[in-house]
Amino acid sequence: MQVMLLGLPGAGKGTQAERITQTFGIPHISTGDMFRAAIAAGTPLGLQVQSYLKSGRLVPDGVTIAVVRERLLEPDASRGFLLDGFPRTLPQAEALDALLNDLGKALDVVLYIHVPQEVLLARLTGRRVCKTCGATYHVHFQPPAVEGVCDKCQGELYQRPDDTEEAVSTRLEQYRQTEPLVRYYQERNLLRQVDGQRTIEDVWADVRGILEKIQR
Repeated sequence: MQVMLLGLPGAGKGTQAERITQTFGIPHISTGDMFRAAIAAGTPLGLQVQSYLKSGRLVPDGVTIAVVRERLLEPDASRGFLLDGFPRTLPQAEALDALLNDLGKALDVVLYIHVPQEVLLARLTGRRVCKTCGATYHVHFQPPAVEGVCDKCQGELYQRPDDTEEAVSTRLEQYRQTEPLVRYYQERNLLRQVDGQRTIEDVWADVRGILEKIQR
């Protein structure tokens, strides 16, 4: 089956993606992974991607969709795939539709793990990391026994620069461009919204139930 994951940073896509690939035996395909694989393989497309990333420029849609095509033609994607992180814009979604049509494939479902922005802000800004051993905590969901002190090595806990409220707000704002995608796939009757505010197990129960119905 062909599945897509949508959701803002911190919504839990990574956790669910891991379970989907393990349970249903389809490869997890993310934009970052595809770019890294193309670069490592030294393909002409990989060299193009590398030149854009090295210069700090965004990889153009045309190059990105070509990399996606290359990846979807690999043997492990013949039984299906899980797309994560692509598309991010309407032009990319339309280009993906054209690509899948050309390959004789079609999306079965778009899973949208929805969590309100204020909840995501609390999730992402609450992370604390040990300066000594790198252990990770959360001030609300997984606090250390002693505030500011690592349970494992008694090192000092700190907040990383990209976890500050200002930095997280910027990241979330950048990702709000996924909202038109939600409408796009809703109109095509492909979107299934899952409440991501609940426990990992509760979210997984919904995700698994949706995918098992598709498999039948």
